[in-house]
Amino acid sequence: MKKIRSLCVYCGSNPGSDPAYRRAAEELGAYLARNRIRLVYGGSNRGTMGILAESCLAHGGTVLGIITEQLDRLVENPALTEYRVVPDMATRKRMFLEESDALTALPGGLGTADELLEALSWQTLALNRKPVALLNISGFFDPLLAWLKRMCADRFLRREQLDQLIVETELPVLFEKLERFEYRPIDKWNC
Repeated sequence: MKKIRSLCVYCGSNPGSDPAYRRAAEELGAYLARNRIRLVYGGSNRGTMGILAESCLAHGGTVLGIITEQLDRLVENPALTEYRVVPDMATRKRMFLEESDALTALPGGLGTADELLEALSWQTLALNRKPVALLNISGFFDPLLAWLKRMCADRFLRREQLDQLIVETELPVLFEKLERFEYRPIDKWNC
C-alpha cells in the first residue's frame, strides 16, 4: 500500500449548478489538509478550483497551483503555498502528473474532461502508472462511465483499462482505493 502524500485534483473553473459540487470541493480540501496530503491543482481562484484550494488552506493544508501564462493573467491565485506559472497546457498537465502520487477528478467542464482523459490515456500507454479516480458527486460521471463501457462493448477499449479507473462517492473509501492501487500494464492493441 502506498501512502498518498500529494493529490492532483481536476475540477471546474465554475462552481456548477448543484450545491453538492461546492460541498464536495470544500470537504475534499478539508480532508486533504487534515490528512497532510498536498493539493496539486490548476491554480485558479474561481469555481470549484478556488473553493477546493481555499478550503485546503483554511484547514492548514498545503497547495500547489500550476497555471499557464495565459490563464495566470485572468485568474491568478497568489495566496497559495506554491504557485508555478508554465508556458502551456501540455507542460501544466505533465507537471500535474510529476507533482502528485494520484490524480482524481471532481465534476467540471471541458478542461477537467481533457485532463482526466489524458491521464487515462497516459495510463494505458504506461506513461502514467499512478491511480486515476473519479469522485462521482450526484452521479455526475455516470454518462462518462456509460460511454467508457460502450467503448469496451464495441472493442475500442479493453475492460482491463476501464477497471483501473477508480470510481467512488465517499472520501475515505476513495483514499483507501488510491493507496491500494497497483498499476497493471495492458496490451491495449488487442481488443
